[in-house]
Amino acid sequence: MTLSIFLISILSLSSAVFSDDASFLKLPVPGNRSGPEAFAIDSTGKGFYTGVSGGKILSYTPGKGYIEFAYMTESSKSQQCDGALGTTNAGKCGRPAGIAFNDITRELYVADAVLGLHVIPARFGSLAKKIADSVDSKPFVFLDGLDVDKTTGVVYFTSFSTNFSAGDVLKAVASKDATGKLFKYDPSKKVVTVLLEGLSGSAGCAVSSDGSFVLVGQFTKSNIKRYWIKGPKAGSSEDFTNAVSNPDNIKRIGCTGNFWVASVVNTATGITNPSAVKVNSDGKVLQTISVKDKFGDTLVSEVNESQGKLYIGTLFGPFAGILKL
Repeated sequence: MTLSIFLISILSLSSAVFSDDASFLKLPVPGNRSGPEAFAIDSTGKGFYTGVSGGKILSYTPGKGYIEFAYMTESSKSQQCDGALGTTNAGKCGRPAGIAFNDITRELYVADAVLGLHVIPARFGSLAKKIADSVDSKPFVFLDGLDVDKTTGVVYFTSFSTNFSAGDVLKAVASKDATGKLFKYDPSKKVVTVLLEGLSGSAGCAVSSDGSFVLVGQFTKSNIKRYWIKGPKAGSSEDFTNAVSNPDNIKRIGCTGNFWVASVVNTATGITNPSAVKVNSDGKVLQTISVKDKFGDTLVSEVNESQGKLYIGTLFGPFAGILKL
């Protein structure tokens, strides 16, 4: 472990704080960075990996805190990128958004909002390898969500918009932009294909536990669509639910067939009412947990369950949260 990684680990441990509610642990992001937007749960189920502003992928485990795991670019290690908030210097530093492991190879796939689709080998200190920054000669403008089929290893990922960059996300939402897409990357063929187009703020996506379909959220339309991967409806899509307000990332809950969806209410005056919403495979809402008392009126971007705990991320906030169920 290098001295810099050791210091980050110590600082992150000292700043891990239980709120007044003993069931909630707040984990401030070290290094003057922000936005632990999404999580890939580690093989023990007790820790996680997350991407933050400035292009770093951090690993968090209880007892060790945050440790630098990987970098989107060589510049991501620099002090200039340490001070980068949001999408500042994202073209140089990177801005990792959706992330997920291939459970077989243990490679970590990353949808970087600005730099494109990447993969990271399972070793600390690695540099992300670019897989694609375009499809059909059309550059990715604003990638967002990502998931990996646990059986086939096929990667599904989204672009929030084709017209607006990550730095203009508010403009994309305000204009009701509908140029988002759902993509598929097959590692065995090394090919990216477009599955769905014309999506309105396509944020998160999640493959079902049986691999029969993938869900993709439309933040701007408060809608989630289902794209069938296999079966008699393979290659077609349909509305899954309109019952979740402004859905962001979607995460399957083990093999239960259920999903957690990060949700907010987007109003003319801003974001409010961040919540964790559980839905079943039919799109029925099973449970809603408000996290406004813990995160305020901020854009909660992901809710990911492991071993009786919810790992909660934000797009702009300075900390990740762990909520005991």
